[in-house]
Order: sequence, then C-alpha cells, then structure tokens
Amino acid sequence: MAGSDPVEWYYVGVDVGTASVRAALVTREGQVKTTAEEMVTIWKPHSDHYVQSSIDIWAKCCSTVRVVQRNQVRGVGFDATCSLVVLDQNFQPIEYSNTVECSQNVVMWMDHRAAEQAARITSTGHRVLSRVGGVMSPEMQPPKLLWLKENLRATCWRDAAHFLDLPDFLSWKATASLARSLCTVVCKWTYCPTEKWDTSFWTAIGLEDLLENDHSKIGNVTCCPGSPVGEGLTQEAAAELGLDTGTAVGASLIDAHAGGLGVIGADVRGFSLPCEDQPITSRMAMICGTSSCHMAISQGPLFVPGVWGPYLSGMVPELWLNEGGQSATGSLIDHVVKGHVAYPQLQEQAVKGGEHIYTYLNRHLSSMAKDLGAPLELLASSLHVWPDFHGNRSPLADPTLRGAVVGLPLSQTLDDLALLYLATVQALALGTQHILEAMTQAGHDITTLFLCGGLSKNPLYVQIHANATGLPLVLPAQTEAVLVGAAVLGACASHDYSSILEAMEKMAKVGKVVQPDHELWR
Repeated sequence: MAGSDPVEWYYVGVDVGTASVRAALVTREGQVKTTAEEMVTIWKPHSDHYVQSSIDIWAKCCSTVRVVQRNQVRGVGFDATCSLVVLDQNFQPIEYSNTVECSQNVVMWMDHRAAEQAARITSTGHRVLSRVGGVMSPEMQPPKLLWLKENLRATCWRDAAHFLDLPDFLSWKATASLARSLCTVVCKWTYCPTEKWDTSFWTAIGLEDLLENDHSKIGNVTCCPGSPVGEGLTQEAAAELGLDTGTAVGASLIDAHAGGLGVIGADVRGFSLPCEDQPITSRMAMICGTSSCHMAISQGPLFVPGVWGPYLSGMVPELWLNEGGQSATGSLIDHVVKGHVAYPQLQEQAVKGGEHIYTYLNRHLSSMAKDLGAPLELLASSLHVWPDFHGNRSPLADPTLRGAVVGLPLSQTLDDLALLYLATVQALALGTQHILEAMTQAGHDITTLFLCGGLSKNPLYVQIHANATGLPLVLPAQTEAVLVGAAVLGACASHDYSSILEAMEKMAKVGKVVQPDHELWR
C-alpha cells in the first residue's frame, strides 16, 4: 500500500438479485461511481418451480464487472440470492429438469417445490430447528436437497459432487476456493460455527449421504463474511472479469445481508435519531425489493418464534442475527396492480405524464385525499388485504398461507386500482410491524429502521412503514446500498479496513430520515 493514494482506491461490488446481475465501482468512502446491470433468465418449468443457470449468471457477472472496472480495484465482493447450485465432480452444471435449454442447475430461493419436505423436516422437532424459528422453510437448502434426492435420485442426485449456495458459487468461480461463507451455511443450511455440522440432523431427515468424505459435498471449510477467500482472483477469473490476478475477494453474503451491511452501520450523528450513541443492536435493516428481509442483530442469541436465527456471524462477524421476512412484497404490489382491469388505463396516464406507474399512483392518491378532505392513509379504510399470497415467512412461518382481499366493490376504475394498491402497501407495513412485535417480545430493543432496496425508493411505501411501526426510517445516501454492502466485503478482504464494523461506518452514509406521522392517529 506504500505510495498509493487512498483517494484512488476502488472496490467492485457484484449483486446477483432475483432477476438481474448488477455491478458497481465503489470508492473507499462508499461513493458509487458507476454501475452496470444485465437481466438473467428465470425458467418456471412447473408450478412453484423456479430455476436459473449458473453459466448464465456468471457470464452476466463478468460482463457487468468489465463495464465498471478500473485499474485501481483493490477488492471484489459478491452477494446473491440464497439459491441452490449443483455441480458434478468436474464442476460442471447438473440440471434439475429434463430440458434442452441452457443448463438449469440453480433452484431459486423462491422455489417452493420442497414444501412437503420442509414440513416433514419440521415434524422431526430436531434441535437445529430452534435456530430457524422452529419451522423449516422451503426456501432453505435442506428441504431442497431432500426433494432432489427423492425425485431425481438416478440423475441429479447420483451425479452431484458439490452443492453450493449461489453466493459461495460466485466466490468459487472467482478464486477456485470451496470455502463457504458463514452467512450462507449458517443462515440457510443449519450450520453452527461453534458446533459445525450436526450429523444427527442430516441423518434424521434422510440425507446422511451428505456426511461422506467429511461433508465434502456441502462444505467443510468456512469463513466469516469479508474474509479473504483463497489467493484472490484466479488468472482465469481475472481475465473474464477484466481485473488483475490476485485481486482480493471477500467471503460472500446473501443479497439481503449485503443490503444490511450497506445501511445498518452508518454514522448517524447529527440526525437526532434514537439510535445515536446506542449500540448497533438498536437498529434493524430492512431490505425491501421483490421480497423483504428484516435484519436485527444482538450481542447474544435471541430465539424468536417464527423468525429465522439466531445466527452467529450470519451478517456481522461475532454478532447474532435474527432474520424476519416477507416472501412477496415488490412482487405482490406488481401482481396486484398489473392484474387489475384498470392497469392499461394506468399505463396510459403514466406514459402521458412521463411518470413511472407508482409515481402516478402516489400522486393520484394524494389528489383523491385532497378532493375528499381525508388523510391519504384512511382512503382504503374499508378495503383489507391479507398479503401472504406466497405464504408467510415471518412470524407465522407458514408457507401454505395464501392472500385475500376483503371489501372489493363492483366498480373497477382507476380509483379502485389506486385504493387496492394503497391497501396492499398498508398490509405489507402491518406485516413488518407484526415481525417487529415478535422480535421485541423476544428481547430485541429496536428504535430505528434502516431501509434499502427498490421499494425504499417509493415514498408512499416508506412513509406508511414509518407510520405503521411508529419508528423513524433512515434511507441511505447511496440508493444502491446492496452494492455498497458487497463492496464492503472487497474492502475488508483487501485489508484496507480492519473490520466489517469499521468499513460499514465509513462506507455507509445516511441520506434522509423519514419520521412517522403521529398526527394521523390523534
């Protein structure tokens, strides 16, 4: 580092979300200089089956990084959805479905094909379930693995040599190291940093064959998020990414957890927030996009019924993580709005005004409230949405639940669409409050919410969440907080920062504070 000018140090953050791959060039101070994005393909061969291709995903990682890269890149960090990747002994993709399409060897996080297997695992009552809120979710890897064994034993299961979470697949592609991040194996595979793999659990659920060869198929080397992986970029990966061989690569994170790093550690001095001069455990990160995750950390383990965790070092090394969530948030809002008969009219009006459809809907609701002389939030008081269209992740932890709408009129006007949109957003906000209540009852003391993700850019969604929870909401200065969180991993791996906590404080910045509207309820 001698002779280097810190101003010129950069890190690349790569975020593999549900539908796209994004890369960003980020400075040492957390400023996003440039970004690139490419869509990835999602196949849905059957109901509740969602698959992708690791070849497609890695190709998009390479092409986006090549767009943003600079010569002074000192570290790279990857985050991705908690999807399951299967490779054979030659590290080639093994497909989940009988198809001639591009190798579909990634079962996505939102794939619920293993709901029955998840229920059977829950029925065992095994002690590891205490670390996932008492209920095994079909979005975790053990039920997916059990489904593969029971349904594709003679093909996929027989030939598989490596099962990896998608974030770990990316760090392997970059470094050739099979070391797993504690974020993935602790949060989605039931691994415990102090006790390692619980062999009795895998035996009890019928996956004892994964114990062979010192757990080689599911990983026997782990490291904390942000730790240097291998010897950095291999020559092959460096050429594909357009970076230098040996560039540091940080142990990866699940995408929502990267969002947590990108916001939760920000320096809040000067904003008069209740979490100022309080431990970081008084904060909760809420990463809201296609789905939403609610990240709360604690000094010791807190067991919250229906909420995942406690996970040691699942997001911040040496701290415990509880992870609540909603399986469909942005996707639910899109589903409700785009499925309404007045949606074409909405599109027409938005295009005419040069606005995004949700910008138009927010403005339309404000006009309705002004015309009626009523608070906007009370416009949908006779319309009620139960938002669990894709099951309830937290705190009811019931993937079989389905959504409902009560109070629909016979009319199907643009006003009706706007009110249904409002009621859906309110339902999601009350779901967040439900999760907060469960966490509080278990011992968390959360005073401030830190938001990031696509929905955090919707001012109506943000304000309604502030009102529903009664807490101030902090929005990041950089709208691409997930990419900043991924870059934090690269900064730590390069040793430019001594810890995740230091990097978070220096690279995460407060942009805006949204206070709850207490007058509304007086």
